[in-house]
Order: sequence, then C-alpha cells, then structure tokens
Amino acid sequence: MLERVLYHDHCFDGAASAAYFSRFIAGAIHPDAEFAYTGMAHGASQTFLPALFDGDENAIVDFKYSSDPRLTWWFDHHQSAFLSAADAEHYRNDRSGRKLYDPNYKSCASFIRTVASERFGFRAPDLDDLVDWSIVIDGAQYSDARTAVEMGAPAMKLTLVIEAAQGSEVVQKAIRWMQRRNLKEIVEEPEIRALYEPLYQRHLDSIEIIRDISLEDRGVVFFDLAGRDMEGYNKFIPYYLFPDSTYTVSVSCSSFRTKISVGSNPWAVETPKHNLATICERYGGGGHAKVGAISLPPGELEKARRIAAEIVAQLKSQRSVQ
Repeated sequence: MLERVLYHDHCFDGAASAAYFSRFIAGAIHPDAEFAYTGMAHGASQTFLPALFDGDENAIVDFKYSSDPRLTWWFDHHQSAFLSAADAEHYRNDRSGRKLYDPNYKSCASFIRTVASERFGFRAPDLDDLVDWSIVIDGAQYSDARTAVEMGAPAMKLTLVIEAAQGSEVVQKAIRWMQRRNLKEIVEEPEIRALYEPLYQRHLDSIEIIRDISLEDRGVVFFDLAGRDMEGYNKFIPYYLFPDSTYTVSVSCSSFRTKISVGSNPWAVETPKHNLATICERYGGGGHAKVGAISLPPGELEKARRIAAEIVAQLKSQRSVQ
C-alpha cells in the first residue's frame, strides 16, 4: 500500500516528523507500506489541491489541517493549525483517533513520538537523538545564540542544507536516511557535504548582510532582504548580532511568495510579551507564540513592507498582546 506523507518542507522538524511517522507506520500499522513524500510550503493561497491525496492512506505532519475525506493521519503542533473555523470544527468532530493536535509540544516529531508510544506501543529509541534535536531546533532550545548560529553540531549542518537547498529532492533523501541512520552519518554523505560547503559560506555572508542593513529600535530589529536573493537565513542571526533585542521582523521575496517573518529572542533579557502567532493571524499568517510568518503573493512587496512596519510599531509597544 502507498502511504502519502505531506510534510512541512525545508524544515528540520518537518523532515524529522516525516521520518518518525514513517517508522511508526511501518513498525506498528502497515509493515508493507511504501512511502511517498510531498513537501508543503506556506503560501499566499492556503489550499490543499485534491491531487495531493493520492495514496491508499494520506498523512499530514507538521503542517496545517485538511478536511479532505481522504486524509487518514494528521499531526501538528502549531497554534495556527487550521485554515478556517470550518476546518477546526471538522477536526473537533473527528472520531478516527488518527488526527492529533497539541500546540504545547516544542516539535511535531516529539509529539508523534509520544503518541506512537502511548497509544500504539511503538518506540524507536535509535531515533531519540533525531527527535531531541527537533525539539532544540524547532523549539529554539539552544543554550545561546552562538550555538544556534555557528553550526557546530551535525544536526545544525543538516538543518542548513534542509532549509536552503533548492527543491525537495535532497530533503526527501534526508527523510529516508533519517529513518535508519544517525545525523553524523547523514551529514557525511557526499551529496550533503557538497551542498553544505557553499551554503555555509552563504550563511557567513548573510550574517554580514543582516549586520549591515538591520535597524534596531526599542528592542525590535528590522531588516528588508528584498532584492538580495536571500529568503532563507538562520533566524537566530539577529539575536547573535543584537543580543539585547527582544524581537525581529524581516521582509523577503521569492518566486512563489512575499514573506514577513516575525520572531522573538529566546535569550532576551526582557521576556517577550506578544503572541506572534496571534499578530500574524490578523494578516492571514500564523505560527507559534514566539515565532510566526505571513505569506503574500509574489510582487506584493510594498504591502509586505506596510504590514512589517505595523508589526514593528506594535512590538515596540510595552502593552501585552494576547
């Protein structure tokens, strides 16, 4: 049987979630399953095309909910998990026991691990390092900004490749490798090493670009990457450069969207007061309480800049936003 897995593309936790879910299904549900993967990206058009659900079973991990009747499994941990109130109601009425949501988890992979163990008796201890790193990376649980930016651990090197690689092919290779191999072995794959070296140099260059163009005011760092071919960047760079900051807002462009990214400093002296997912939801975006994003159609740069300016102004306010 074919298990189609839709996962959050170019995201370490998305890949780790797809890998752990696949091991779980093969180990506890369908030993004969064959897996096919589809990377999903947040875009201005927040819809699931019917053709995506072409498996005998279909799963979504670490991505938004779909009410399509062909969806068999769903795991997510984002506050902004539902595209509409109707989808949220559809989820609440589901009685399959296979559509699961808990925004309290730092990573979706850790959520899948818990559910697989507690409800289905499945454990894969050889994947604990993978899952533990998904918590660190997706939950921003690094000890400090230097650890997050300087790329020392194999998981960090693989994250750089996953987030910055063109297309989904290498991410899906990583998903398959993650199921049976440790992270150190994966980053030593010639294909991964060949991608990592120029990406690491690009990462070093991005640090200098963000240093040069950032404006910091009242704890908020803003930078505009339009025209710099640099949509993807390590989201902890601003806190590495501006350790006293509390929030970051940035604008970037790609072929399929114009994006506003909003984040908070995990090591901030002043505890962040604003729920960033709630702020982004007002503009059609979403995310977590501490990090969010808004996707607009390509070419809507001026609108993105207006939204970013409004968010910057709001974040400068000391008033708590729930």
